[in-house]
Amino acid sequence: MVTEKRINAKSGIPMLLLFLLLLALDIVLLIYAGKSRIIPLIIFAVLMLPTILVMMAGLFMVNPNESKVLQLFGKYVGTVNDSGLRWANPFYGKKAVSLRVRNFESGQLKVNDSAGNPIEIATVVVWKVVDTAEAIFEVDDYESFVHIQTEAALRNLATAHPYESHNDEKITLRSDPQGIANLLQKEVQDRLDKAGVEVIEARISHLAYAQEIAASMLKRQQAQAIVAARTQIVAGAVGMVELALNQLSEKNIIELDDERKAAMVSNLLVVLCGEENVQPVVNSGSLY
Repeated sequence: MVTEKRINAKSGIPMLLLFLLLLALDIVLLIYAGKSRIIPLIIFAVLMLPTILVMMAGLFMVNPNESKVLQLFGKYVGTVNDSGLRWANPFYGKKAVSLRVRNFESGQLKVNDSAGNPIEIATVVVWKVVDTAEAIFEVDDYESFVHIQTEAALRNLATAHPYESHNDEKITLRSDPQGIANLLQKEVQDRLDKAGVEVIEARISHLAYAQEIAASMLKRQQAQAIVAARTQIVAGAVGMVELALNQLSEKNIIELDDERKAAMVSNLLVVLCGEENVQPVVNSGSLY
């Protein structure tokens, strides 16, 4: 595996001034030799001109948050991270690699969750290059590699967890976004380590049931919500009935036999659990 090796390239400004000075001197020398018709001096001046131009080709610019990967005839030499005008061997190949933080949003993928339900899911990944040598030499195209491996990690994560909890699962795609984000970040990072890429953040940006089952799942969610609400209403109503019976018994307000207690409980539950307001009926006769 090729890993990053940082090197310090010479400052380009002094080298630029030196080459301009040599170029000026060479031109003056060429003019003087031409007028004096000094053949050896003319040959020397003519040969010096392309040499100076070739040496000037070693100048290159490094922008902030950018690196230049240097190669000599296919061999990795090192990476220059110092920004500004720099100079290195003019025969070095120089490839720019951005170190800026970048983000990638995947398209909406249609996959099946762990329960087999088709869902639509997408993610946003924030990443940057931390090892230029691995990014350039270990993978063919590190940007395309990030995109493909992110989608593969997202598919793998989606198939390993349910969309929502049905059997008390600890982590679900919908109810535990932070836990899913942490798992997704680790999954993507494991796949991108070989490309010299660091995953800063990974989060689900879109999550929904697929269209063909969305309506059915909506009815299921509504039914679950209704059952949960009814359960809470019934529990509260039973508590209120119990409280009423205990208060009547403790304060000796009225003595009720089992049949009357059952009728009272039935009436109170109807009143407390009914969806609509009940119409009271006044009994003007005897209770018994």
